[in-house]
Amino acid sequence: MSQDLKHELSEMVAPADWAWISPHANRGAVVVIDPSLDLVEVGVAIATDNTTAVNHWIAEDLITKPSPFQLEIWDQTAKKQFQSLIVQPFVLVQDLVAHEN
Repeated sequence: MSQDLKHELSEMVAPADWAWISPHANRGAVVVIDPSLDLVEVGVAIATDNTTAVNHWIAEDLITKPSPFQLEIWDQTAKKQFQSLIVQPFVLVQDLVAHEN
């Protein structure tokens, strides 16, 4: 089952600009995923309620809510690009620039 879910989620990963993501941030649904993590793996962990993995990543600051500073910067650059993955009710995002480095 998790292989099917992993494949399904990997098909849903897509680039998105901040203008599209911003309304989701306003409702507190955006989760920032550190570039060192695989976006799909995090999505699978969230979708399957793998609280052990998710809590570990939270404790390590590898998955976070956007900080007020990040939101301010991103609001100034509406065309900023992210990799995104929707795992209801969340929108998982990774910074494309940080991901490419």
